[in-house]
Amino acid sequence: MNNYTFINGGVTSPMGFTANGVCAGVKAATSAAITKAIAANDSPVIPNGKRDLALIACDRVCNAAAIFTKNLVKSDTIFVTQKHLQNGRAQAVIVNSGNANACNPDGYEKAEAMGRLAADALGIDENDMIVASTGVIGQPLPLAPIESGVAALKDILSKEGGSNAAEAIMTTDTVKKEWAVQTVIGGKTVTIGGIAKGSGMIHINMGTTLSFVTTDAAISSEMLKAALIEAADVSYNMVSVDGDTSTNDTLAILASGYAGNTEITEKNEDYYIFLEALTAAFKAVAKKLAADGEGATKLLICKVSGAKDEQAAKIIAKSVICSSLVKAAMFGADANCGRVLCAIGYSGAQVDDVKKIDVSYSSAAGEILVCQNGCGLAFDEDKAEKILLENEITIIITLADGNGEAEAYGCDLTYDYVKINGDYRT
Repeated sequence: MNNYTFINGGVTSPMGFTANGVCAGVKAATSAAITKAIAANDSPVIPNGKRDLALIACDRVCNAAAIFTKNLVKSDTIFVTQKHLQNGRAQAVIVNSGNANACNPDGYEKAEAMGRLAADALGIDENDMIVASTGVIGQPLPLAPIESGVAALKDILSKEGGSNAAEAIMTTDTVKKEWAVQTVIGGKTVTIGGIAKGSGMIHINMGTTLSFVTTDAAISSEMLKAALIEAADVSYNMVSVDGDTSTNDTLAILASGYAGNTEITEKNEDYYIFLEALTAAFKAVAKKLAADGEGATKLLICKVSGAKDEQAAKIIAKSVICSSLVKAAMFGADANCGRVLCAIGYSGAQVDDVKKIDVSYSSAAGEILVCQNGCGLAFDEDKAEKILLENEITIIITLADGNGEAEAYGCDLTYDYVKINGDYRT
């Protein structure tokens, strides 16, 4: 029985938090055609109509934690946020889309300035700001639209503004990702909410592309960090759209403590109740991120059982959903088990007996076994095609090495992926 319930809501659902998003013109100012014109950061910018600046704030300083990309090339927003979170405290998040503020000579100064603008507008300490950016890499970050956008945001923060904030962090996303879940800790109702973005350049190795989580639970920053790592390891870190790890990946959480539960300061029963709810939410969002992959038409879920251990299962599942050949086959509804077996074989995971691998495909249209004991089977091609034409497909892999289980999330590889990324900047 689950100890949590999903509810309608998002990043403002927990007590103490407000948010909103506006069209500041960051995306317009970052377009390659006018980059030179705004390099001096004083040219007028005409917004392009899409929300691209979000602000999330709490009415008190929160315990906070974050995890970040493992890519050696990082946005300077990450370094600024890491510095601000050294004391485990934060009160607000400022984030823009359209420009990653990565690989820029003045990136750190711009990231600091961005946080300072938001802090001044809110009347809080600039060291209590989490700063993030997403979008085009290697383009100067224009501060003029951010300054005007922050001025607008400070007056419209609300409990209803979370959905606008979710929209404002989108780049090539086609749908907003927002969620909220409730559980009971120590007799007190605790709410966890959040927003996320991600569609391309997703091969997560920390948490997610960008995700901002809020909760009214009373929990220490140390336990927040531990919960983030544990929950992300079996959810966000099991997502791959295209094999590219972003320079900007940030997963941050703020806890207001308004729920009134006894503060969680160790890995006790209350911690694991919180972790269960957080993990369930993260897994749901992981599927949304994968399903909204650039150009994707199908969500792919790879479930592995019978592996030597959990780590081996994770490696195998991730290898399969990362395979370009598997992804292309799923786009074409081709039940080619050889591509799955190939991905298992080069995954690097220890497999004691490849002659004991079974592979099935499953969807709302049914399930079909295509490989048994490491060998392809004759099967009904028409039935297989119907199964693979659904928009959510599960690749089921059964080994005979142990009790390790894992699942990973990906999407098919389509013509539109190349089209989107062929002219992403221009």
